[in-house]
Amino acid sequence: MAQLIDGKAVAARVRAEVKAEVEQLKASRGLVPGLTVVRVGEDPASKIYVTGKKKAAEEVGFNSWEEHPDESITEDALLAIIDRLNKDPAVHGILVQLPLPKHIDSERIISAVRPEKDADGFHPMNAGKLSLGKPALRPCTPFGVMRLLQEVGCNPAGKRAVVVGRSNIVGKPMALMLLQADATVTVCHRKSDLKFEVGMADIVVAAVGVPELIKGEWIKPGAVVIDVGMNRMPDGKLKGDVEFEKAKERASFITPVPGGVGPMTIAMLMRNTLDAAKAT
Repeated sequence: MAQLIDGKAVAARVRAEVKAEVEQLKASRGLVPGLTVVRVGEDPASKIYVTGKKKAAEEVGFNSWEEHPDESITEDALLAIIDRLNKDPAVHGILVQLPLPKHIDSERIISAVRPEKDADGFHPMNAGKLSLGKPALRPCTPFGVMRLLQEVGCNPAGKRAVVVGRSNIVGKPMALMLLQADATVTVCHRKSDLKFEVGMADIVVAAVGVPELIKGEWIKPGAVVIDVGMNRMPDGKLKGDVEFEKAKERASFITPVPGGVGPMTIAMLMRNTLDAAKAT
């Protein structure tokens, strides 16, 4: 029977570490990290996420602001907001909350954020540095997964890791981070033989957005299972991408949904913002 990986507890430790470093930074340099979240319109899920991010920022001692233009804002006007934040020395981290309205090119907006202020780690330059193994701000969710693996004593070196999903936000950067940690990495997608690939894996990271796509019986006994999926079901409950009840009978460690990877994403956003401030 697997041990549950308590993402809430680990995230709380990360925030405590960040808070301590913020206090040191303020004492030594008189510098307080500043995070601005840009939220366009009234998407209900975005509002919840941004509220959580602002709460975490205040908890760790950041200066925190929100730019909240109406959904009708033009792309050029939004770019002007990004430009102003890029030039503001009090702002060390900029996060553009996705999704943006359909009339706005999300990639153009994300690319307009200065790479050194890219708190989400999505800028093409930061993505390129990650692929080259160079220091850069990392996408928060896979960054958080690496911390969870560390917390349970799972060293990826020499292990077979399977990442299910190849998104630019989670799947691809997750594979690169595991590769840098000396795992042997396979990235799976809709053309893959999932049952075979998952069955070979010492580490499984599921990030595809399909409820219970990964069957518990596929899990290799003793594997570590990280479920990034957050799928809202018709009854309002959340389910992951892994068939949790059966998978936990075979895995050594497994993240629950909710309460696993989710809290880590915001915690690592705090870490990225702090690192951005320290680099100034």
